[in-house]
Amino acid sequence: MKTEATTDRRDEVALFRYGLIADLTHMEPGEPGTYARLKEKAKHRYAIPGSHRTGVAAETMRGWLRAWRKGGFDALRPKPRADQGQARAIPQEVTDLLCTIKEDKHELSVRMVIEAARASGEVPGEMELAPATVHRLLSRQGLMAKRPEEPTSKDRRHFAFDKANELWMSDVMHAVPVTVESQRRYKTYLIAFLDDATRVVPFSAFALSENTAAFLPVLEQAIRRRGLPKRLYVDNGAVYRSHHLELVCAKLGITLIHSRPYVPQGRGKIERFFRTVRMQFLPLLSPEDTASLEALNRRLWAFIEGEYHHRPHKGLGGETPLDRWAQICDEVRLPEPGLDLAELFLFEEKRKVARDRTVSLRGALYEVDAILVGQTVTLRFDPTRPERKIEVWHVGRKVGAAKPVDAYANCFVKRDHATKSLSPSRAPEAPPEGLRLRDFDGDNSKGGH
Repeated sequence: MKTEATTDRRDEVALFRYGLIADLTHMEPGEPGTYARLKEKAKHRYAIPGSHRTGVAAETMRGWLRAWRKGGFDALRPKPRADQGQARAIPQEVTDLLCTIKEDKHELSVRMVIEAARASGEVPGEMELAPATVHRLLSRQGLMAKRPEEPTSKDRRHFAFDKANELWMSDVMHAVPVTVESQRRYKTYLIAFLDDATRVVPFSAFALSENTAAFLPVLEQAIRRRGLPKRLYVDNGAVYRSHHLELVCAKLGITLIHSRPYVPQGRGKIERFFRTVRMQFLPLLSPEDTASLEALNRRLWAFIEGEYHHRPHKGLGGETPLDRWAQICDEVRLPEPGLDLAELFLFEEKRKVARDRTVSLRGALYEVDAILVGQTVTLRFDPTRPERKIEVWHVGRKVGAAKPVDAYANCFVKRDHATKSLSPSRAPEAPPEGLRLRDFDGDNSKGGH
């Protein structure tokens, strides 16, 4: 039976597989150099979800690339084993042990790997481990190839892409304080995206924090305005390492690239944009511009669209960002027709449904279907649009929506003892005189619910 944990593991494996082939998904099938890049990737070690192995063969990655081209992100999710419940020639735990021994001591021969595995006591004495079988197993995992020498020099070169949306950069700048709800002043953070080839800003906005909840709506708006980037180049901050961002990029076919820690040189272009903002935008702000976050963002976008995009740019040979965009935007990729971007960007959090059929989400209490009592569900929601319904998912399927708890209305709900579910009575009546709330057949442990 499929569970939430099984679904999460399949997503985790699919994300790992996509991460290895992401930079190849934009290459045409059969394009020269594809297999050479796969062989280069096979030389490295990886933390593979659910496995002790650290090597992935080039042929394995090529199979993942073919699957992605046919079925997208869903095709990378592992399929249930056809021999589920049956014995295999070499059990998975023994396979992992053999691969781990070979990885730790690459110089060991196949026979020495088998001997080390048996000496560990984790291999049943009656199990046959034929050298030819083990050799094929290790070869499939890329563990029999000679290890290349590690490079000793660092190669840092200036780079520039030829087409619009081949690569976007993103970063966050600490900015001016604004007034929130006509009361306190809060520090703001400028979240920005920059197209490498044209210096166009797909979208940028000030936010009150630099977390994932603030970052993803800006990314969504950037995609709506300028299409899908092939690559997204970011630093190693927590917001860029979030599981949700990885999942969104994988589903949209965007290669997420993280810069090396303590190597900021690759983000020089977006740093220059931030310098422009500091020198040409922030000093001209009036008290009215910082009276609210909305006013500040209106002023920012007027500056970007009315001034920045129309100014000659030294890095573009004197052309303006919009002029360069018009010349090289012929290969911009748009979201698929019918794709609900708002749905794709929804946040997810897991909750266990309490006995009174409630779940807590960010300080508020919500009700779900009574049949989910005791189950772990996934709540999908948009933290920037509180008016949007909170979706309830269970075992990979949408099962309804969560609604805020109305403790008073629940006083008039008839309890069905046979099914343990709740159903509204036909004609609500006030409770008899003197009847206390705890006399109702329900759990009153949470605010009278």
